[in-house]
Amino acid sequence: MTSDQQKARIFGVLFIITFITSIPALWAYQPVLDDPTGYIASAGHDNRIFFGALLELLLIIANIGTAVVIFPILKRLREDLALGYVTARLFECTFILVGIVAVLGIVTLRQETAGAAEGSVAYTLAAIKDWTFLLGPGWVVGWGNGLILGYLMYRSGLVPRQMAWLGLVGGPLIIVSGTLVMFGVGSAGGTMQSFATIPEFLWELSLGVYCTVKGFRPSPLLGAEERLDAVPAAAPV
Repeated sequence: MTSDQQKARIFGVLFIITFITSIPALWAYQPVLDDPTGYIASAGHDNRIFFGALLELLLIIANIGTAVVIFPILKRLREDLALGYVTARLFECTFILVGIVAVLGIVTLRQETAGAAEGSVAYTLAAIKDWTFLLGPGWVVGWGNGLILGYLMYRSGLVPRQMAWLGLVGGPLIIVSGTLVMFGVGSAGGTMQSFATIPEFLWELSLGVYCTVKGFRPSPLLGAEERLDAVPAAAPV
């Protein structure tokens, strides 16, 4: 297998890892986010929260990995947009990291003597976590994974163009829905935002599976050997 096709499959696997880590992490955080003041006054489920934090740390590694692995290939088309994708991933991961710190801060409050003041701090930290989710996965992703990556994949032909349209449509939907929620039109994770994330969800999932299983399609961005490697073998006559 050639170098670019190896990168394609690593890229796909890393995208799948982002699903494997991000979705369970949201579940693990629910006791803290649903009732932060009640959590610090209870016996707590600290190991569950630590598990969620570990998953999100792995998510950060996978997110950055998707950008680093694909950058050398995408820069052959548009280096500025390829660098923009890397930057968007870094911004998204920054928001995720701030959210991790906020949640772990609530765990620390529970382990210390909890009073009225600590309850207010816990509520504030939970609110910070909610905002990091809205601004990172709920807004920056629309620019990075949606518009920028969708456009680069569409122009390059590295994946089927019909698939890339999911990103080109899903990205703006993420941005618009996240902006509306920011201004109080709809609620975070509500019906509007949930429906708006469907095309982006399908785009990222299909991209991960396609690249893991098939690699990249023949494209001028790939070297001659890589293009030949991407072409299915002809059936015997």
